[in-house]
Amino acid sequence: MTGTSPASQLLDTARAMNDAGLSVGTAGNLSLRDAEGFLITPTGLPFDHCKPADMVAMGMDGKTRGKRAPSSEWRIHRDIYRARPDAGAIVHAHSPFATAIACHQRGIPPFHYMIARFGGATIRCAQYATFGTQALSEHALEALEGRSACLLANHGMVVFGHDCTNALALAIEFEMLCRHYLESMRLGPPQLLGDAEMAAVLARFSSYGQSDD
Repeated sequence: MTGTSPASQLLDTARAMNDAGLSVGTAGNLSLRDAEGFLITPTGLPFDHCKPADMVAMGMDGKTRGKRAPSSEWRIHRDIYRARPDAGAIVHAHSPFATAIACHQRGIPPFHYMIARFGGATIRCAQYATFGTQALSEHALEALEGRSACLLANHGMVVFGHDCTNALALAIEFEMLCRHYLESMRLGPPQLLGDAEMAAVLARFSSYGQSDD
């Protein structure tokens, strides 16, 4: 997606999210930070029927620029960008495995070291609130404190990354982690890693990956 407009990047990522099985139809939404606020997918429009011009430009004041109405979850996106300067793009999806766990209103304990990929020793589940409300956004922010991903009770997942490609890749990893947790529960509660083990993994993840040099 290098060289394409931000709106085209966002739409391409939205379509890739559906192709990856994270959402279907008009469920789920994505956004991308820009100099004036952020771009977000429109409400109620299937991504396959969208054009780049349908992506909605929003300011941090919640005002829109353009002809389309934004996703009903725009408050979550705005508030994450306000609170987390490390967030460059956000994925919200109703993916099968994450949503299944979220419908039990439970987080994910340290059953696997890859939990640390998302910033902490656990994955939190945000308290339930009606979709599109400020209350839901506030619950999501609380669950995301020190994390880059969380579950939304009886709803789905929220994941952010530094750009569209990174956010989608993390969302796919997060969904696989949720699947691993559900599969492991078939044999009973899994053995959990201790605080020392997770602290060691978190330290390793602080320098994990390739540099830009």
